[in-house]
Amino acid sequence: MTTPALQLWVHGLAVLGPGLANWPQARAVLRGEEAYAPAATVLPAPEMLPPAERRRSSRVIKLVMALGAEACAQAGLAPSALASVFTSSTGDGHNCHAICEVLASDQRDVSPTRFHNSVHNTAAGYWCIAAQATGPCQVLAAYDASFAAGLLEAAVQGVCEARDMLLVAYDADYPEPLRATRPVPDAAGLAMVLRAQQQAGALARLDIRWLGGQSVSAAATDAESGQEMATPALEQLRASIPAMRALPLLQLLASGQAGRVIVPSLPGQYLQVDVTPC
Repeated sequence: MTTPALQLWVHGLAVLGPGLANWPQARAVLRGEEAYAPAATVLPAPEMLPPAERRRSSRVIKLVMALGAEACAQAGLAPSALASVFTSSTGDGHNCHAICEVLASDQRDVSPTRFHNSVHNTAAGYWCIAAQATGPCQVLAAYDASFAAGLLEAAVQGVCEARDMLLVAYDADYPEPLRATRPVPDAAGLAMVLRAQQQAGALARLDIRWLGGQSVSAAATDAESGQEMATPALEQLRASIPAMRALPLLQLLASGQAGRVIVPSLPGQYLQVDVTPC
């Protein structure tokens, strides 16, 4: 079946990952104005948190805080005014690894900080407290389809409830031996501020449709196969970090041109995203 389009306007964007420091720099790379140079992700200190919490922040918390702050600042909206959707396939791999190491040792006492950082919604909780965001907050995981699931959730909530939304999609690496099973190479993510009504400063309009069942045709499959990035290093980034499945959509937004992107979701399902620049 083909569902009606869910229409939202992009008002803020953020990117952080290997060789991508922020949205302005990523936009230049995606436009072909600057060569992409792969490098380890640099995670800034989360200035929104008090000093004590800042020192204890995990890689995932630093990533989420940086993404949310950049997208909200670009949109010119207070973080507290936004409902939010956080989506990640892997959560905090380093914390998971550290807990497994402790449980496999003779001294099996897990620290309270490790324990409360072990749940999938930890980063979202830190964000909501630091941003004083008391609106609805959804936290999702759908393996490699996590970006598509988060975008669809943000679109449904934004349109049906006429809410301004913050979408944050992120993933982080696992140390060995977990990396051998889940080989995510580094931390990376993106954030979007999506508004239910067009306001001054909108970057683009998104018309989002869910495709599934009989509507998934050879055309949709062909469109998905055409989503590879032209630059081999960017294609490796897209393929190796689930949150970076968003790169084709980000490239279209960076270009300032109209177009369509097919975002793979769960098996046999896709999101069709039509972009109209403002």
